[in-house]
Amino acid sequence: MRFFNMRPVSMRRWFIALTALLLCAPLAAQTTLRVFAGGASQRPDLTRLLVADYMRRFPGVRVTVETGGATSDLQRQYLSTVLNARDPSIDVYLIDIVNPAQYHGARWLEPLNALLGAPRDVLAPYLPAYTGSNVIDGELAAMPAWADAMFLYYRRDLLEKHHQPLPRTWQDLARVARAVQAAEKAQGNHSLQGLSVQGAPIEGTVCTFLLPYWGQGKRFNDERGRLTLDRAAAAHGLQMWLTMMDDGVIKRNVAEVRTQDTTNEFKAGQVLFAVNWSMGWDRFQNDADSRVRGQVGVMSMPAMQGGQPATCLGGWQWAVSAFSRHKAEAARLVRHLSNADASRLYAVRGALLPSHAALYDDASVLAAMPWVAQARDALATAQSRPLSPDYPQVSDTIRTLRWATRVAPTSTPLPLTTLTTPAGRNSAQTSANFSAVSGVCSDGFKTTVLPAAIAGAIFHAAIISG
Repeated sequence: MRFFNMRPVSMRRWFIALTALLLCAPLAAQTTLRVFAGGASQRPDLTRLLVADYMRRFPGVRVTVETGGATSDLQRQYLSTVLNARDPSIDVYLIDIVNPAQYHGARWLEPLNALLGAPRDVLAPYLPAYTGSNVIDGELAAMPAWADAMFLYYRRDLLEKHHQPLPRTWQDLARVARAVQAAEKAQGNHSLQGLSVQGAPIEGTVCTFLLPYWGQGKRFNDERGRLTLDRAAAAHGLQMWLTMMDDGVIKRNVAEVRTQDTTNEFKAGQVLFAVNWSMGWDRFQNDADSRVRGQVGVMSMPAMQGGQPATCLGGWQWAVSAFSRHKAEAARLVRHLSNADASRLYAVRGALLPSHAALYDDASVLAAMPWVAQARDALATAQSRPLSPDYPQVSDTIRTLRWATRVAPTSTPLPLTTLTTPAGRNSAQTSANFSAVSGVCSDGFKTTVLPAAIAGAIFHAAIISG
């Protein structure tokens, strides 16, 4: 063959060319993925560790991590802009528990059934609460990264000092709070709040509205997934918050209270009970300036009288962009970021509740988060916020700063309660198949939207008998 008769110089050139080809081939075949990992509170530092481990396992894949947005709202705005433009530059992104239905409806995420498997099988190791939020119309929309929920934190030392029991109902909580506040006031402590909840225009306020509604055994989505509202139950829940305001259990400027305010005030020893997310435990117990370290208890939410305990489900999910050019590889990365080892890392290093059910008995998780037993009990009562492709409008309506709910007879009961945004636009899903909420409306209730200076938030509502 002529190959064996090649001159030395030609042979050398041929080997150089062959070597260059072999060296360049992996580079040409390498897949690059881009991940949006949220802001600082979503612990992108831990996500980077998981990504580094993934690249060691799969050297043909390069993954870059992008971060940004201090709040869920800011992150949602950013992703909405990118995905609405059908931008393929982001392959995997982290979203709040309220977003899978919206993103699925907008066709911004890639259903994972064909890439990861049947939802029932894929989600079997995870907490059951996350099936309802991540499976939309039979399609696996996203994978749980870590769990979260709202919890009731309390000052164990003050309850013991004044011989008060843990509340089973919100009515019990109000009674206990008034008793402790009165006793503390008699001893010179005039600044103790009975309960801190969120009332500012944030996602926490949506949960504040829903807690007493769920606590009456009511649900926002019916068995067919439609949004519905029991108006009497909603008004009853709002009246409970207003009564607590009138009685001094909740402070009157609650319309300005954000999650960080609740955290700081409880940490400073100014609050008896506080409704907060799971991150509160770490802040109360470990922050250098916490004045309540070692004095904090945590429990599931109370029920309404005659109802059942329920809390607000939180947590974050990994999704694959519908516009990614590397969907199969992106799905494999999502599986890695949401597996049991990843869930353990987020728990042990980040104090983020595990999404995998078995990890609530894991020794390393229990050592890092001794309160996970109480967390598991609360998560068993967790409810999803309204599941809808139009969730942003639903959320904005509930938490808007221009609400005033007025109980007064309406001229005729309305057969359908529809969703109206603060700008006065109806939701695109208002139809026979969609019942939502325009305030607390119909069957004897009417919603009046007033200027912000008059109305404030939902807690500045004036519920007046008609």
